[in-house]
Amino acid sequence: MRKPNVFVSLLLWIVLSLITLAPIYWLFVVSAKSRVELFGRPSFLLTSFFPDNYANALTDPNLQKYMLNSVIVATSNAVLVSLLGFLATYALTRYKLVGKENIFFWTITNRMAPPAVFLLPLFLLYTQVFVVGNWKLFDTRIGLILLYCVFNLPFAVWTLRPVLDSIPQELDEAATIDGASTFQLLTKVIYPLARPGLAVTMILTWIFAWNEYLLAATLTSVEARTITTLLAEYVSVTGTNWGQLAATAMLTLIPALVILGMVQRHIVAGLTFGAVKG
Repeated sequence: MRKPNVFVSLLLWIVLSLITLAPIYWLFVVSAKSRVELFGRPSFLLTSFFPDNYANALTDPNLQKYMLNSVIVATSNAVLVSLLGFLATYALTRYKLVGKENIFFWTITNRMAPPAVFLLPLFLLYTQVFVVGNWKLFDTRIGLILLYCVFNLPFAVWTLRPVLDSIPQELDEAATIDGASTFQLLTKVIYPLARPGLAVTMILTWIFAWNEYLLAATLTSVEARTITTLLAEYVSVTGTNWGQLAATAMLTLIPALVILGMVQRHIVAGLTFGAVKG
């Protein structure tokens, strides 16, 4: 009786994998075609490889700069959000705070509104309010890092809540009786148990910051531009360089794949962590 179920599950997994990978395959096909082939008869098969798209993308002077900005902003945001989310979630789940359920709901409401709603006030804040002498937040990496924390921190709190809820509070009490300080409790007891969930939170917030375009395009101009804004530069009033755009997009997948490969085992463990209350 189990064999048909296994076959159906395998077939479903294959179909879902093909649906997921199809856009990436089409992106690679576009990146490997010349302009003549792209505007000719459409074909989903890769019959030839046109290396000039990747050569032009790699020699683009902005690619290395924008890629470095994206790596710094996404990594710093992921680390900062995970740390603050871990501390905030621990306080909200362990301490008896009045109305903490309302606090949890309030945090997620900050994530519900689309970022476009905040564009104008954020632009005014970054260009007119948060300016002291030569110090400013507009067109700076730290400005993007702090801004992404505002949008990603509520997500981190809600992601880490079931993780910390699954860690028995008796461990806290036992560690406290043994003389552990709050710092030791967090680093020696809670953190090792919550590490899979923290890994999932960190990689998801990293991907959110890596893929974000609207805020980066609005609140940066030259120095802090990210890799997603570079993709938009291939679209101009004279036309769109689809081949080089697709080649650059393929190159932007590499850092994300490297990060996912490094923390893959933690992600698998973290997806099931908290499913069963300890």
